[in-house]
Amino acid sequence: MSEEASPQHGPHGYSGDKAALLSRLRRIEGQIRGLQRMVDEDTYCIDVLTQISAAKSALQAVAVGLLEDHLAHCVVDAARAGDPSTKVKEASDAIARLIKS
Repeated sequence: MSEEASPQHGPHGYSGDKAALLSRLRRIEGQIRGLQRMVDEDTYCIDVLTQISAAKSALQAVAVGLLEDHLAHCVVDAARAGDPSTKVKEASDAIARLIKS
């Protein structure tokens, strides 16, 4: 994604931290590949489950960071423009999805 505003959602709050976000996602990708290796090598199931938990926690941390950025940038900008309801609803829906997972 470019730092430009997307026609559908406007500028993204995470744009300034995109390199850090991508770095975290690459580390998570490495964790997932490690899980594949563990299963391929018949690693003890509890060890695999421990690594799954770590990967899930890492993804949740990324999600929380993105949500914080959404609130700090997208919702605040929409409030300044006088109509935060759509952005607040997006945040509420995202929180509901995170809670379910």
